[in-house]
Amino acid sequence: MADQIGSRQRQILELLLENKEGLCIDEMAKALHISRNAVQQHISVLELEGYLQAGELNKTAGRPVRRYVLTEAGINSFPKQYAWFSKLMLTDLKSEIGPEAFQRYMYKLGNNLSQSYKYRFTEKKPGERREELLKIMDDLGFKTGNKANQSGIEPTTIKAYNCIFHDLAQKHNEICQFDIALMSALLEQDVELSECMAKGSGVCCFKITNK
Repeated sequence: MADQIGSRQRQILELLLENKEGLCIDEMAKALHISRNAVQQHISVLELEGYLQAGELNKTAGRPVRRYVLTEAGINSFPKQYAWFSKLMLTDLKSEIGPEAFQRYMYKLGNNLSQSYKYRFTEKKPGERREELLKIMDDLGFKTGNKANQSGIEPTTIKAYNCIFHDLAQKHNEICQFDIALMSALLEQDVELSECMAKGSGVCCFKITNK
């Protein structure tokens, strides 16, 4: 949603980022050299999208003034750079514990995450488990595909058309163990990675090796 913010609206968010106590409409209009009505229109959009909210009404010598402040969504709309820090941490961890232990560690992380989703798989059949797993993967940011074919036979693979760890996985292939562990635990079936985008394939293909 952040990429849909207009340039003027971005300027308003930047002003509020620099003024955490909030600004009133007149202060924003003066800073941006635009009309009060224009600021009001932009604020209405940003407030509707949840990027800012009206603060308390401040009493002054004149008429009461309403200040506007950023919400958490507004703060989070600004760019963040996590990849370089994650890469630094993972490189150091791998160097510290060694490649084999690092691979086991990533598998453990995936298995640990699966525990928070286990309740969604209670008494589900294999096909239902796959569908529930796809929903979880989509929530995590994967673009997946795993539909039954026309004969109704359940597929034996799950395809991910993007990799949410792509930059990191290119440097540290062991990260793929996270996905494998998560999927294996939730499906209660063995899963192996037969194609990998980090290794040059056009898709990540996870093969279910037992049914």
